[in-house]
Amino acid sequence: MVVSGLQIAAAVPCVSSPRRLCKTRAAIFGVDMKAASQLKLTRSYHISSGSARPFTRTFRCTSKKFNKVVTKAMSGTTEEGIASGLPIDLRGKRAFIAGIADDNGYGWAIAKSLAAAGAEILIGTWVPALNIFETSLKRGKFDESRVLPDGSLMNITKVYALDAVYDSLEDVPEDVKTNKRYAGASNWTEVAESVRNDFGSIDILVHSLANGPEVSKPLLETSRNGYLAAMSASSYSFVSLLKHFVPIMNPGGASISLTYIASERIIPGYGGGMSSAKSALESDTRVLAFEAGRRHKIRVNTISAGPLGSRAAKAIGFIDMMIDYSLANAPLQKELLAEEVGNAAAFLASPLASAITGTVLYVDNGLHAMGVGVDSLIFQDLNIPKDDSKS
Repeated sequence: MVVSGLQIAAAVPCVSSPRRLCKTRAAIFGVDMKAASQLKLTRSYHISSGSARPFTRTFRCTSKKFNKVVTKAMSGTTEEGIASGLPIDLRGKRAFIAGIADDNGYGWAIAKSLAAAGAEILIGTWVPALNIFETSLKRGKFDESRVLPDGSLMNITKVYALDAVYDSLEDVPEDVKTNKRYAGASNWTEVAESVRNDFGSIDILVHSLANGPEVSKPLLETSRNGYLAAMSASSYSFVSLLKHFVPIMNPGGASISLTYIASERIIPGYGGGMSSAKSALESDTRVLAFEAGRRHKIRVNTISAGPLGSRAAKAIGFIDMMIDYSLANAPLQKELLAEEVGNAAAFLASPLASAITGTVLYVDNGLHAMGVGVDSLIFQDLNIPKDDSKS
C-alpha cells in the first residue's frame, strides 16, 4: 500500500548505496510484498508493475558503505525499575497499522518501533495477501525481522483483512466480491467495527497505503480513471480510515500517514497522479489535524520518507537511482534505514510529541532541503563538503 521506499507505500529491508540488503525490515513505498507481484496485484495499496521512465542524468555516487546511526525506540527501564533517560513509552497503548503485507516496508518498520516502545500491534492486510502473510507469520518466515532491540520478538496480536479502496460492501464491484482471492475473507470493509468488537478502542492509527495503477505514465499521459484511482487509494483512503477509526480512538491518540517529496518537487518517473495524491494527503493532514483535534483530541501528522529499496518501490523501476541520488546529494551522506522512519513514527505517536499535529516530518537525511543536485558536473569545481569517513 505506500508507494511511503519512494512511497507507493509501503510498508522493510532497505538497499544501501552498494546495493547491500540490510536486515531492518518492514508502503516508500508504504506497502509491498514479494508475493504481490506474483499475484499481479492491481488494487488497493499496490502500485503498477509497469516500467517507469528512467532519469536521463548521470549520477556520480561513491560506492563506499556508510555508517548506520540509529537511535532505538525502547520503553526500557534500569535494573531499579526507573525509566532511563527520556524513553518513548507506549506501554498500554494499542496501534492499528494499515498496509502491511510482509516484513518488507515502512509499515513493518513502524510496527516494530511501536512494539519496541511497548505498544500492542494490530495489522490490516490487503485481502488477497492475507493468507500468504498469515501463513508466513505462523511458519516463522518473519522471525528474523521480528527481533526487537531487547532481543524479544514483535508480537502481532491480530491481523485483519482490509481493502481501503472501499468504504462499505455496497461499494464493492461484483467482480471483486466474487474474485477467488477474496473468498473466505469477511468484514474487510468494516475493519474499524471489527476492532471495536474485539478490543474496544485504539490509541494509534498508521496509514501505510498507496496505489498508482498508472504510476509509470507521465501525468500528461495519465487517464482520468488512473488519476482518480491514485487519489482514492493513496489519499482519500487516509480520510476514510481516520473517519471510521476516530470514534474508537482514545483522546490524546495519534494518527500517522506516509508521504513523499514528489508532493512538492518534480520527480520524473513518479507519475500516474501519485504526486497529486501525495500533495492531497499532506493538505488533508492539516485539515484533519484541525477537525480531529477539535472534535476528538486526536493528533494527525505525516512522515515524508526518503527513497528506500523496498520491493514495492522496485516496481516503479528507478528506485536504485533515487537511492544513489540521495546518497550523493543529501546533507547526511548515509544509508536511510526503515527503522529511522519507524522511530520517527514512534516519537510522533508518543506523549513526547503531544503538541505536534498537522505537520509533515521529513525523514530523508535532509534531501528535501536541497535546491540543486550537487553531484552535477556543473558544480565539479566547487569545494563541496563530502563525507569521507570510513565505515
